[in-house]
Amino acid sequence: MTTPALLPLSGRRIPTLSPGASSFPHHRATLRLSEKFILLLILSAFITLCFGAFFFLPDNSKHKRFDFGLEDVLIPHIESEKEARHSSRQVIHGVGAHDEHRHREEEESLRDKIRADHERALQEAKEKLRKSKEELKAEIQTEKTKVAEDLKKKDGPKPLPPVPMPKLVGVNDGDPADPDTKEKRDKIREMMKHAWDSYRQYGWGHNELKPIAKKGHSTNIFGNSQMGATIVDALDTLYIMGLHDEFKDGQEWIEQNLDFSVNAEVSVFEVNIRFIGGLLAAYYLSGQEVFKVKAVQLAEKLLPAFNTPTGIPWAMVNLKSGVGRNWGWASAGSSILAEFGTLHMEFVHLTYLTGNPAYYQKVMHIRKLLAKMDRPNGLYPNYLNPRTGRWGQHHTSVGGLGDSFYEYLLKAWLMSDKTDTEARKTYDDAIEAIERHLIRKSNGGLTFIGEWKNGHLERKMGHLTCFAGGMFALGADGSPDDKAGHYLQLGAEIAHTCHESYDRTVLKLGPEAFKFDSGLEAVAVRQNEKYYILRPEVIETYWYMWRFTHDPKYRQWGWEAVQAIDKYCRVSGGFSGVKDVYSSNPTYDDVQQSFFLAETLKYLYLLFSSDELLPLENWVFNTEAHPLPVLHLGNITLPGSETQR
Repeated sequence: MTTPALLPLSGRRIPTLSPGASSFPHHRATLRLSEKFILLLILSAFITLCFGAFFFLPDNSKHKRFDFGLEDVLIPHIESEKEARHSSRQVIHGVGAHDEHRHREEEESLRDKIRADHERALQEAKEKLRKSKEELKAEIQTEKTKVAEDLKKKDGPKPLPPVPMPKLVGVNDGDPADPDTKEKRDKIREMMKHAWDSYRQYGWGHNELKPIAKKGHSTNIFGNSQMGATIVDALDTLYIMGLHDEFKDGQEWIEQNLDFSVNAEVSVFEVNIRFIGGLLAAYYLSGQEVFKVKAVQLAEKLLPAFNTPTGIPWAMVNLKSGVGRNWGWASAGSSILAEFGTLHMEFVHLTYLTGNPAYYQKVMHIRKLLAKMDRPNGLYPNYLNPRTGRWGQHHTSVGGLGDSFYEYLLKAWLMSDKTDTEARKTYDDAIEAIERHLIRKSNGGLTFIGEWKNGHLERKMGHLTCFAGGMFALGADGSPDDKAGHYLQLGAEIAHTCHESYDRTVLKLGPEAFKFDSGLEAVAVRQNEKYYILRPEVIETYWYMWRFTHDPKYRQWGWEAVQAIDKYCRVSGGFSGVKDVYSSNPTYDDVQQSFFLAETLKYLYLLFSSDELLPLENWVFNTEAHPLPVLHLGNITLPGSETQR
């Protein structure tokens, strides 16, 4: 006996037998055609049977007619003695004859109808048989498409309630008065166009781009799906730079291709800050409804991640099944502070736009739970177990794993038009503990933020931590005890330290992490910490410091970064990270990160724009640099908020 082999045929695999059975596929096709004739014959026979049956029906006095509103149907009926006597009485009184005549007319009418239906069915069957196989296939496909569209209309998303658009200021302004500054800004715009055009040509629809290999790229944070992360992340940057043709291309791809019903396990945090943040920002800037609708569709897919014993969400969720889990490496299955603590801005806007209180309630539940917990030395550990509600290992960082939790406390207050005083108080208390335990001065006079690990301060600072200089400056106004000047100065010191980490390399680009001991300051020691992957945090701090001080050194430092990126990271297929910033001949990592377009180039462009472009009184940037408007709520109350309850 021969074993069936699997052979590809038009993209599908079908079983094929070995020699002696080569006609098997043709036999299958013939069988299908025969089945079609048999089905049509059975249908015709059934209709004929129904038609003929009416000539052999029993006496109509033993049948009762029911009207179902669609057509008349005759069904057997057994009269009770009482009904029989009543019927006899009617006949005696001359009523029965009248009814019999009426029933006969209705029967004749029904026979005519069935006869016509029968003729029509036979005619349709004959027409079907005359059609070619291709015509039949086309008809079936048309019918399937129609059914699918009808189902989509029936089960599609409900229209979102109309809400007043927040006050939008400074969307299209920002031209610098100085020609030299404008020339630099134009250069940054050209870099954005090169990054976008390269992605458009070589990686369109993929999450990111491999600019050396000139093909698409993705990482596990997006699962196995092609969700066009670069498109969504870059939209608002394209818009504020006036690259409207490119923006329109991105919008069309999103309208036609962005689908969240995929079987993909994604990072809740990354998808929130990049996709929901990016779509909301694009909606507010452009007013195009499609971005709001897509943001809400995705947000609904993230909600199952909160189905944990504590309400602290899983790190990852499957968009199709809703099943969540945590990263295996994260302190015995813990959730991460910077991930579950970086949802507030986007989720508040979702509740504002949809009227659905669930989003607001989810993030407020997280805040309330954290407020009840003991904090070692007033510090928030980076790990929290979503099953038990207990802290994991006592590791505290203002860099990776912790960073944006603190940022979102401050920005929740700013986004609420400074009415969310609970968020401000939580931020102030956290920063006070950070200053006391994590912030130190090196022997060379550089202020740095270390990491607290099991009661010990590690004198190392990550590139990610450099965002904190901008955060301290942004939070200076409103600080307790008239400490605004102190925090603005602290921001300036962090900006200086991070600039030194750039300036002390060969490429004038900063390493991933740098130490402050053994005579080395602001320098990476380990080989696996010497890379630069187009990160934005240092430039982000330069921009905030420029906005609050207008000290020209911040633009000078920003321009140094522009020149270094353009010289060492630019390739013909886009921009790539480099593996060693201390080498004069670095190798590329061959990844153009989506955040390079969302954050790095946006912050550089803003640094060389006037303050009228996205003024900080009206806009708050999420941790992926997506601007969301301040909600001047006034008399409007968020559904589910304390005030409303």
